[in-house]
Amino acid sequence: MPRRLLQRYLPHPDALRRRRSLRVVGHLIGNPSLWVLTRRSVANAFSVGLFSALLPIPFQMLVAAMGAWLARCNLPLSIGLVWITNPLTMPLIFFGNYRLGAWLLDTPVRPAPDRISTQWIAEQLVEILPALALGSLVAAVVTAALANLAIRLIWRWQVSRSWRQRTRRRRRSREATQES
Repeated sequence: MPRRLLQRYLPHPDALRRRRSLRVVGHLIGNPSLWVLTRRSVANAFSVGLFSALLPIPFQMLVAAMGAWLARCNLPLSIGLVWITNPLTMPLIFFGNYRLGAWLLDTPVRPAPDRISTQWIAEQLVEILPALALGSLVAAVVTAALANLAIRLIWRWQVSRSWRQRTRRRRRSREATQES
């Protein structure tokens, strides 16, 4: 079942509440509805986390935490998924978002330099910002919706598969006891 797999890797809320750096938000972290692993809470957590990850804004983890709190979905999954845009993947993802936005706005794409740097981004920011913002928003919404749908379908498939296996085991067990 997907729940067992996720529980293996998620931190325990009490361990996080005891951390000195998180004591300020300890009452929020301790909310049980933010730690539930159901099909709905996990699917919504994927939506919130991926949506936050694809936005070119600072404090993405804070945005994901607030989104998880508002949507009452799984907090650690939402925050953890933000790290899809880490320092290694961020330039590629945001350049892809920029290209998507430029395509949607029907503007020419500025060629990327051999090496993307913060200096290049700062120089080009005023000109690329509308395309980056639109592309990021569209990519975030589409990715969040597809992730939500995919998680719900995968979860449902896994549960039905588990039920079928359980039914087969019970049938075999019954047949074995009847033959004895």
